[in-house]
Amino acid sequence: MRQRIVINLDAPASPGAGKTAGPRAGKRRRWPRVLAVLALLVVIGVVGAGVGGFLLWRHFQSTPTYTMALMLDAAQSNDAVEFQKQVDDEEIAKNIAARVNQKAAARYGYALNSSIQQQIDNAMPALLPGVKQAVHDEFFNAMKALVAAPEKRSFITIVGAVRSLLTITDEGDSAKATGTVSGHNIEMTMRRDGNGWKVTDVKDDVIVQRIVDSVMKELPAIGSIDANSPLLKPSQRKRSGRGR
Repeated sequence: MRQRIVINLDAPASPGAGKTAGPRAGKRRRWPRVLAVLALLVVIGVVGAGVGGFLLWRHFQSTPTYTMALMLDAAQSNDAVEFQKQVDDEEIAKNIAARVNQKAAARYGYALNSSIQQQIDNAMPALLPGVKQAVHDEFFNAMKALVAAPEKRSFITIVGAVRSLLTITDEGDSAKATGTVSGHNIEMTMRRDGNGWKVTDVKDDVIVQRIVDSVMKELPAIGSIDANSPLLKPSQRKRSGRGR
């Protein structure tokens, strides 16, 4: 008599098979969670970097270096209006006018006396508008020379040029920027202005000498002053009067 073997396909899986499938299924379920956590960390990192970069940029915009970069960028583009926003022409002209006065007086040499000095002092207020324009033009050209390049620089490149060509120091609400332009030294004094800075003084012997040359045309000609004029020897007249 033959025996039939019947296999029940509906029977539950053996204990060994259940133990093998369980861990694999658990691992499959954990992977989406791991990927989600990694994605969240990436998003947080990107947002954090963006916020940090924005804060750093906002801080940089409040530094003298940023103001100098704006000036040089405007000078490079020949944008006098934008350049003007970074400088105080009135203050610069007043500060330079005092040095122009001294340089102009020095050119008279032995011919200088109180009368000539008075003429120079009296002429300076009327000459101040011209000095102001001359200072603006000379300073603008000096900044163009500082950033001159065969091709137009990007703003980021200009920022790098400021850091390499100028030494900038700040203390409180004042700052100084020093460097070399076309072989001669220039020093700029800056003052905090709101969230930015403005240039209030420029020390450059070349600029001053050029302005003095211009101012001298409006002052008494040196050659026209008589060396024997009594006006040139007030001290001698006083001494002779005392001797009498």
